[in-house]
Amino acid sequence: MTELLDGQSVEVHGSAAKPYVLKNIGGVYSCSCPSWRNQSLPIDRRSCKHLRTYVGDQAENIRLGQTQAASAAKQSVAKPNATVAPQLLLAHSWDNEQDLTGWYMSEKLDGVRAYFTGERFLSRQGNEFLAPAWFMEGFPKTPLDGELWIGRKAFQQTVSVVRRQDAGDLWKKVLYVVFDSPAAGGTFENRLQAIRESGVEYAAPHIRVLYQAICGGTDNLRTELVRIERLGGEGLMLRQPDSLYETGRSSTLLKVKTFHDADAIVVAHQPGKGRHRGRLGALLVALANGMQFCVGTGFSDAQRERPPVIGSTITFRYQELTDGGVPRFPSFVRERREVLAQQPGLLPLR
Repeated sequence: MTELLDGQSVEVHGSAAKPYVLKNIGGVYSCSCPSWRNQSLPIDRRSCKHLRTYVGDQAENIRLGQTQAASAAKQSVAKPNATVAPQLLLAHSWDNEQDLTGWYMSEKLDGVRAYFTGERFLSRQGNEFLAPAWFMEGFPKTPLDGELWIGRKAFQQTVSVVRRQDAGDLWKKVLYVVFDSPAAGGTFENRLQAIRESGVEYAAPHIRVLYQAICGGTDNLRTELVRIERLGGEGLMLRQPDSLYETGRSSTLLKVKTFHDADAIVVAHQPGKGRHRGRLGALLVALANGMQFCVGTGFSDAQRERPPVIGSTITFRYQELTDGGVPRFPSFVRERREVLAQQPGLLPLR
């Protein structure tokens, strides 16, 4: 049982001829073994026997949020005084046609949405992020809406830190970027003014207020989108002037980002659960480089009843590649029947 330090990689022997490689990159653990690669869980939630043997079961349980404290927190959800999920304003996707001239335009942060109640951070589902006490010093005692964020292309690292149950020193890497003040009321401009008057952006070095620019039209929007994506950003958020803080998805808040298409070979069918019990839950697919992952969204009910056969080629849509080379947020688009007979090998990302 040995600690795997941030930035460290080690080789461990397993059943293969070559040793497997364990890594810890910013709190995101990985193993090169097939068992770790082929799991359908998010990367920060995966484990394997090699990780457990190296760091120990107790350390691995803590990393995965399976401590007694976490279990007790989960059990408390059913109690009368359990935390209620915050009522957040959520975005629709831009239709690529609506004129957004004059709207407020900001970078879409690749972090973790976090609602600050005035005392603690909650996820969209109402689960608490156990931030250290020092992290919240100087925060106003009023609700804030924002993002826990480490930086561009650091989503996995951010998730790994904020989901931990130890309120540890890894939080020193995290920023809280504020973009709204739900309880302030009034228009978006009123709420922005309330944020500035609260002095929150000067309360601590790890607090930021998200910069808002005015969109000059579709050409300006697309130019800014290209600029942000070249910097490694995820996309843009557009907010309608004079808009209120509505709960649920609203046409006054739009997200704009570029997706990529790619092809993969179907390796296996994974059974569905819940309302999908008895039919397809997800496809296990493989890329040309051997990388395997699951595609579980984008299917119609009819496609889940009669999914693409094993060995067929599908086109899927994804946002970007993770640090491990796995397509992020893959979604099924269609079956590529025309290439099934023509392309016996795996098709590369394009």
